[in-house]
Amino acid sequence: MRRLFLNENELDFDGIPSGIGKLGKLEVFSAAHNKLEMIPEGLCRCPNLKKLILNNNRLVTLPEAIHFITESLDVLMLDDNPELVWPPKPRGLVQGSGAQFYNIDFSLQTQLRNAGAQAACLSATLAQHQGATSSKDPIARKKRLRQFRKDQDDKQEKILKGMKDIAKDEEKQRQKDKMTEERSQERHKQKRWDEALERPPLNYTEFFDPDIGQIPGITVWEIENFLPNQIEDAAQGKFYEGDCYILDKKACSAIHAVNLRNYLGAQSRTHREEQGDESDEFLLLFHNDITYIEGGRTASGFYTVEEMEYPLRMYRIHPVSNTVHLETVDCVPESLDPRHVFLIDDGKILYVWQGVKAKKTLMTKARLVAEKISKEERKSLAEIIILVQNQESKDWPEFWRALGVDDGLEPEDVEEHIPENFVPVSPKLYQVGLGMGYLELPQVEIQENKLTKSLLNTKNVYVLDCYCDVFVWIGRKSTRLVRAAALKLSQELLRMLTRPRHAATTLVKEGTEPQVFKHKFIGWTDVIQVDYTRTAESVRRTGANLKQWAMKQETKVDLSALFTPRQAPMNLDEALQCIEEWNEDLDSMDAFVLEGKKFVKLPEAELGHFYSGECYVFLCRYWVPRELAEDEKEGDEEELEDDFQCVVYFWQGRQASNMGWLTFTFSLQKKFEALFGDKLEVVRMHQQQEAVKFMAHFKRKFIIHRERRKSQLIKAGITSQPQPELFHIRSNGSPLFTRCIQIKPDAVSLNSEFCFILKVPFGQDEDSGIVYVWLGEKSDPEEAHLGEEIAQEMYDPEKYSLQVVREGEEPENFFWIGIGGRKNYEKSADYMRHTRLFRCSNEKGYFAVSEKCSDFCQDDLADDDTMILDDGSNVFLWLGSKASEVEIKLALKSAQVYVQNLRVKQPELPRKLLCTFKGKESKKFQKCFHGWGEYHKASAIVLNVALTLIFVSYFFIVFMIEIYSYKSLLTLK
Repeated sequence: MRRLFLNENELDFDGIPSGIGKLGKLEVFSAAHNKLEMIPEGLCRCPNLKKLILNNNRLVTLPEAIHFITESLDVLMLDDNPELVWPPKPRGLVQGSGAQFYNIDFSLQTQLRNAGAQAACLSATLAQHQGATSSKDPIARKKRLRQFRKDQDDKQEKILKGMKDIAKDEEKQRQKDKMTEERSQERHKQKRWDEALERPPLNYTEFFDPDIGQIPGITVWEIENFLPNQIEDAAQGKFYEGDCYILDKKACSAIHAVNLRNYLGAQSRTHREEQGDESDEFLLLFHNDITYIEGGRTASGFYTVEEMEYPLRMYRIHPVSNTVHLETVDCVPESLDPRHVFLIDDGKILYVWQGVKAKKTLMTKARLVAEKISKEERKSLAEIIILVQNQESKDWPEFWRALGVDDGLEPEDVEEHIPENFVPVSPKLYQVGLGMGYLELPQVEIQENKLTKSLLNTKNVYVLDCYCDVFVWIGRKSTRLVRAAALKLSQELLRMLTRPRHAATTLVKEGTEPQVFKHKFIGWTDVIQVDYTRTAESVRRTGANLKQWAMKQETKVDLSALFTPRQAPMNLDEALQCIEEWNEDLDSMDAFVLEGKKFVKLPEAELGHFYSGECYVFLCRYWVPRELAEDEKEGDEEELEDDFQCVVYFWQGRQASNMGWLTFTFSLQKKFEALFGDKLEVVRMHQQQEAVKFMAHFKRKFIIHRERRKSQLIKAGITSQPQPELFHIRSNGSPLFTRCIQIKPDAVSLNSEFCFILKVPFGQDEDSGIVYVWLGEKSDPEEAHLGEEIAQEMYDPEKYSLQVVREGEEPENFFWIGIGGRKNYEKSADYMRHTRLFRCSNEKGYFAVSEKCSDFCQDDLADDDTMILDDGSNVFLWLGSKASEVEIKLALKSAQVYVQNLRVKQPELPRKLLCTFKGKESKKFQKCFHGWGEYHKASAIVLNVALTLIFVSYFFIVFMIEIYSYKSLLTLK
């Protein structure tokens, strides 16, 4: 039964049987316009229930089990039930555990314990929380009294148990003394051989762990340098041929097998198994078929493991149902196509190259193939490098060298050359046999043109012709004569047909088949369907069905950052001392700014001024004292020459494009590397994410302007009337991070705890005006003095008059006109003493919360992450536009745990949990970030590309006009 309609039948509670939950396929239950006061709990246990219609009844409440199906229900109608009270959540759902949260217990007690809280602090915190919430609750008081009685009973039981333990210990000691006396009396008696057998006096704990023999399951060791080494569970069932065919190594294994039996005190026998002749009992120990791997995994002690050589191969990836097809191509840059994904096998390095037009799902499957090759063929030692076309990476030079480009530079643009209707060549399978005095090579019939693993017989040898690859598969029980003949036939077969130059013959032994060979067969090594928001390591560890895996075990989670105290701010004296020390080591600093397509010297007057639309380069030379050698004396210090180090700081504004960084890497960086060599260090920084040592060089006078420099605007032909400018001075967490940032001139932005600089220009040429330094009532005196110094250095005193204005003493004429008139603004900045920003991410392979430093900015809000912001009165859950559903769900529970913990530690500052989205932030959220503005978009990069195209097109048109004019002149002559 799928649908059950019981409308308008005057049913009451007895009219619906409790066994209705046995209707496993019930999808719709409608009982509207009846007299139901309650519904049986079994109705909420129907697994496939989608619609529950109970309107116009007399419902008082619902079963608690209703909470288990609210998310799965498509329709839940409970209208016109005036006395209905929604039931409380069950205890498990209140804690936030269950499969929907990956079996993570988000209760405060559990998370405090995971964060390393002391037991005493934990109990005190929970007691305080319980006392604060239920001190006047009679039910809670009863619970406390019951707990007190239970604790008293527990104490009495512990005392009785201790007395019993003492009595047992005394009884054991008496029995031991009695046994010692009996043994001494029977020493003269002759013992049987098995009674005299004792464990050898050897310390086996050096070879085997103490818990060996106590845990159910299979444990496997391999012999490495004459000693047993336990291998991980994932490697069980895979045996290296080099570890089994060495006779001496078998002897060493037998020795340690006897040692293990002695260590466990077992009375069982030791069995010896050989490759290819294993017993059925041995094979049943493993869930899957055992695998033989060519070579040796470790050095046994008698022989060492030689490194295998792998030829350079390149494959183009094509999707085929649930798996992929690996088409062998020539290892040259011309083989690349922007619509495809390529796998380059360079032995210990596996490159996965993705074209700009290729599908990401195909790249993920190619990465899974590389993971399998590394694990099953390279002993998990191969490095996998993902390269995406037109994206920066330090591995590009080595990639191009692997494809035959000697200088390691990227060649010209990759062109599309693969036909759209490309169809791989169907492979042909031949069986090698011996006839009457000659060799036979009959073709194996393949049904429906699909190769399957069952076609290969372990007693035979086969040749698989894939046009670009010819594989010789040797069965484990094939004869030696047929093997030798197969190699000869494969070479002749390779030369018979016209094949590309990269075609090659590969020898494959049964049990050691490479992934390229397995992918020729259907169902041998299919690429599983995965959630592409997860990493390949996560898929390999948990499997494709994440829900089934989450039901079985508890997921690792790290929320310890939420329970750590806020970092204490640095005082002014310590900050000034750090600034002085770092500037003492600075010998010189040369500044450059990007103008057009090259970097030029920055004018001395603009040092310390940064524009959000520009890119800057600072070459800093630091003095490094030379350290004395062990054989040198302290008196020789004066004769030593001091060393130096050069650090290049690249600063990129929020509105600047990445073209500045590319221009720097191909121009100035090359010159600096040639001059300073290994003494050069390059540090890339973005606006408001500067290194603290770099900011110390400007001695708290770090000024950030909006848009671009005036000289560049004039060159671009952009002119505008002078407008008022408003700058906000603020320190984030430390006086070291003091910035003066230009913001929108609006009276709403003022705050009584900060200092502001307002420039009001007169006329059209900015040749006159007035500058106000506005000091809030609660502003810091040091920041007020700093604001006056910055204003004096920013503007020419001959053109602009300086006036210091305190809050409440503003002139009516120019000040309020410059910032758009009087408006209400905040009088306090208490959020500065409580603000914290946390990042929620699963990039480590598990969900973790980490705290950003106190000097955070708007650009720290990553688009693919979820953030938690605490301002002392509200806790904001910020959701990026590309954040995954898993991160959002777990971040919500983390924020709830954080708020619950703060209610205990800071009851005087209750927090509200609010949710906000990118681009929809409120003023309360924005004020926690210094210099909040519009989000950076890719429009600047698109504009640069468009201008470049217009520039090239212009010169092409001019060139064509000149050619046409020249031809016309020749015609006239």
